[in-house]
Amino acid sequence: MRHQKGNAKLGKPTDQRIALLKSLVTSLITHKKITTTDTRAKEAKKMADKLVTLGKKGELHHRRLALRLIQDKSLVKELFDTIAPAYAQRNGGYTRIIKAGFRRGDAAPVSILEFVE
Repeated sequence: MRHQKGNAKLGKPTDQRIALLKSLVTSLITHKKITTTDTRAKEAKKMADKLVTLGKKGELHHRRLALRLIQDKSLVKELFDTIAPAYAQRNGGYTRIIKAGFRRGDAAPVSILEFVE
C-alpha cells in the first residue's frame, strides 16, 4: 500500500526541488546542522535518514547510491566512515528538527535540522 508516501512540492518544479534537497543534505553532512524552513527541513530529514541508512549498510553498491544524491566523494566517505558508524545501534531517527521561530522578512516558520548525538 502506498499510504502517506507523498512528498511536499515546496512550490518548485521537480528538478529544482530535487536540487534544493540535495544541497540541503550536502550542507547538513558538511556542517552537521542547518537552518531552513519547516517544510524544507522535513523533506531534507527524510533524505538524510535514508542516506545514513545506506551508510550503515556500507557496501560499494550503497556508496554508489549515495553518490547519486551527494555527488562529492569526500562527503560520501565522511558519511560512510564517521557519521553512519556512530548510529550503528540506532534504528532510525538519525536527525532531529528543532523549531527556531519565524523568519524576519516573510514570517516563515524556521527550524534547525541537525544530527542526533
